[in-house]
Amino acid sequence: MIVEKKQLYFVPGLAACSKIFEFLKLPENNFELHFLDWLLPLSENEPIEKYAKRMAELVKEKNAVLIGVSFGGIMVQEMSKHLETSKVILISSVKNRGELPRRLKFIQKTKAYKLFPAESIQNIEDFSVYAFGSFAKKKVDIYNKYLSVRDAKYLKWAIFNVLNWKQEQTLSNVIHIHGVNDEVFPSKHLKDFIPIKNGTHVMILNKANTISKIIIDSI
Repeated sequence: MIVEKKQLYFVPGLAACSKIFEFLKLPENNFELHFLDWLLPLSENEPIEKYAKRMAELVKEKNAVLIGVSFGGIMVQEMSKHLETSKVILISSVKNRGELPRRLKFIQKTKAYKLFPAESIQNIEDFSVYAFGSFAKKKVDIYNKYLSVRDAKYLKWAIFNVLNWKQEQTLSNVIHIHGVNDEVFPSKHLKDFIPIKNGTHVMILNKANTISKIIIDSI
């Protein structure tokens, strides 16, 4: 008997490429994996809802599972509003704007994000710290591989939409996997998540086996 494979669509974190998922171990006889990379926004002012609809058009099957890391977690939630999905899985992300930490809310309120020099993004060390937290300083050579989206228009658009995300209520079909040592989205601000001991914001790279097992058990 042929078993129909579950269709899994993955969206990486802010400025990251789909290579960040390379350490996940998901059996190919059960799952078909689709790795989405970021589209360039039509403008710096493109509404996240319209952008998410364009991303959702890349999902070809009904009842797919959407999996997103960090800002990719925000994006898959927005994409799910345009699709029939069986589950939405967040990794190192947030489920509503209330889970954003105070420092990000302060940056949003003061509009300090407008000072971010997106045009000088060639300094990967500075940006890796902005995107991933201070842990990234020790791993700059690794993040040169994973932080490959350096288009200034995209970066300004993405940072604005992390800070100004409007979602107030958690969606009903969401599973949230989160590291207890996450520096970007501290777990103390979150509710209803599956904790990963010693997991940081980049645990998709070094806790991939644990995350893989949770994904398999969840779907």
